[in-house]
Amino acid sequence: MSHFGEHALGWIAIAAVGAAVDKPRRREWAGAAVGAFGAHAASVVIKRVVRRKRPSDPSVQVNVSTPSKLSFPSSHATSTTAAAVLIGRLTGLPLPALLVPPMMLSRLVLGVHYPTDVLAGAALGAASAAVVRRVEEARAEQKCGDK
Repeated sequence: MSHFGEHALGWIAIAAVGAAVDKPRRREWAGAAVGAFGAHAASVVIKRVVRRKRPSDPSVQVNVSTPSKLSFPSSHATSTTAAAVLIGRLTGLPLPALLVPPMMLSRLVLGVHYPTDVLAGAALGAASAAVVRRVEEARAEQKCGDK
């Protein structure tokens, strides 16, 4: 899970496949990719502002490498939530319930995040998905008004 969620690349790949095979909804699939990437980018910016160090305790074994020493918010939880909401809407599957809790838990088990990191990441991802949806809805309304 950790490698799949790194830099939102797994979610972007899934959205790219969706765009390739579901041509009538290509724009929505592209929106899912943009949403996952944008959520990830937002989390990186927030990490650099907040500068919270990752957990460090001799009793915690860290089982994965990380691209930075900063932990708040969890970029994995952020991009996973955004992708799960947006792709779940496209597929009709309950992806947020199926994907977000395991990703959040994995970041804690791996010893690279505090609980507040993954909670904030999930909230940021949900907000990012909401922004993408609002943009898509505004675009659809504008397109209907142009006819």
